[in-house]
Amino acid sequence: MPQTTAQLSARPSGDRHCEHCVVKGRAICAALEPDVRDALGREGRIQTVPRGRTLVWEGEDALLVANVIEGVLKLSTSTSDGREQIVGVVYPSDFIGRPFGERSQHSVTALIDSRVCLFPRGAFDRFAHSHPELEHRLLERALDELDRARRWMLLLGRKSATEKVASFLLEMSSRLAEAGCQPNQPLDTFELPLDRQQIADVLGLTIETVSRQLSAMRASGVIELPGRRALHIVDRSRLVALAGD
Repeated sequence: MPQTTAQLSARPSGDRHCEHCVVKGRAICAALEPDVRDALGREGRIQTVPRGRTLVWEGEDALLVANVIEGVLKLSTSTSDGREQIVGVVYPSDFIGRPFGERSQHSVTALIDSRVCLFPRGAFDRFAHSHPELEHRLLERALDELDRARRWMLLLGRKSATEKVASFLLEMSSRLAEAGCQPNQPLDTFELPLDRQQIADVLGLTIETVSRQLSAMRASGVIELPGRRALHIVDRSRLVALAGD
């Protein structure tokens, strides 16, 4: 039986957390003055979301929104025949949920142990209405997500299997660097938060195709695969060329 949000480990957020929050300079609350940010923080709770646990369920009432503090979570939806389709991945400083909405459009599940700063959606909506700078930040985030979705549509619709997998690895390299506060230094060595089946689902490929592409890149010296999910980019320029960028 899935756990509800109320059953997950939570503690108050508040001033102390906001002061020392590792994503306060990059999350949506970065637009707020310190005293206003602290006031928003008092509306929130720090939530621990263990790996594999679902925080939000598709189709349920949109009762909460959250900032990701640590970890990586997937956004997924169900197809008409019951299969899961991963539609996005969120990282530290990303925003989860649908402010001003009625229903959750997708499920949100932790890929690794994660922590979020969780807000009741109603309280967050009221706060945003009274603080235009927060609404502006939400609009900027929405436009950024739209741009990312358009790039992803190009990847899925126009690129070959090799280009898709190479693009995915470059995307992971950059996003995980941002999550680690190194936005201008993409990581060369990192742990993939998704397994090969999940990568295949994201890219619209089969798991066999993903495995073949990774093996071919390893054989040609572009990457190394030192562990089950560990990956090391040996030749970034060649990986960029394989991505068709």
